Amino acid sequence: MRAAVFDPRLARPGEWLLLEERPKPQLQPGQILLKVIACGVCRTDLHIVEGDLPPLQPRIVPGHQIVGEVVEGATADLPAGTRVGVSWLGGVDGDCWFCRHDMENLCDRPVFTGYSIDGGYAEYAAVRADFAVPLPEGLDAWQVAPLLCAGIIGFRSLRVAGVQRGERVGLFGFGSSASLAIRVLQAWDCEVYVVTRGEAHRKAAERCGATWVGADENARPPRMLDRAITFAPSGKVVVAALSTLRKGGVVAINAIHLDQMPPFDYDSLLWGERQLRSVANVTRQDARDFLALARELDLRPSSTSFSLEDANKALGAVKHETADGSAVIVVESGSQ
Repeated sequence: MRAAVFDPRLARPGEWLLLEERPKPQLQPGQILLKVIACGVCRTDLHIVEGDLPPLQPRIVPGHQIVGEVVEGATADLPAGTRVGVSWLGGVDGDCWFCRHDMENLCDRPVFTGYSIDGGYAEYAAVRADFAVPLPEGLDAWQVAPLLCAGIIGFRSLRVAGVQRGERVGLFGFGSSASLAIRVLQAWDCEVYVVTRGEAHRKAAERCGATWVGADENARPPRMLDRAITFAPSGKVVVAALSTLRKGGVVAINAIHLDQMPPFDYDSLLWGERQLRSVANVTRQDARDFLALARELDLRPSSTSFSLEDANKALGAVKHETADGSAVIVVESGSQ
């Protein structure tokens, strides 16, 4: 099979991945084999190949927004031919304190798809059956793929921020995840205030019906916000979001990697029971709940498709924010 592989010793800027032929994965107990149809490209993939996240394996196939078809290891719940989705959290130990207290996203010994185990930038992927989610009918694979991380993690961010129906919510950054979160917020009758640097992203936010759009982190929404979610991997943006909150408000930081947090004034920005909360991974229940909501809202994210051979170009599009919507690798089945 063909696979795009990240080897830190050989990677160069803009040419992070090598396309190579390798055998199909050998299944371990509890795994199923997926024929990959499409795999979304996430900023976390970029953090992996650029070294913002330390390598966990000497070589890895990235990709954790996998849409695939079960071809081996079928179960009663997932018969052969079932179309499933796989996200970032690819497995947990089930025994640690967090797993036993319904916080599997904080598991002490997690497995991460495309980071600690091979992911979906390949023709086939071996995944744990209990972490594969059956997908709703009616959406093309390239439309479903961005829902599997950008959509689910954005949805969890709204939960972590404690968003209530009808509130004023700020989105700081407006990429793939925020463009899906705004649809959920609108369904909840929330006013949405967007702050984002890129002109294309500001226009996208306006098209999506944002209540107000600002050009950079110094822009101040016309009203104090109840909640804010930051999507940019910038500590400066987090502090800017904090400055927009009413007393008792919450900032949820949707970032697996964040640059240094600058100093800020406690008395004026954090005092008054304002909160900063990080968003760490997602649970399987988050995935099920969000996908059900996505079907109800008929979420169909815009995306730009890339071939497996152009996986480096797809990563570059995420880095430089040049993709129209989400970047998705559409895999054509080749060698068996």
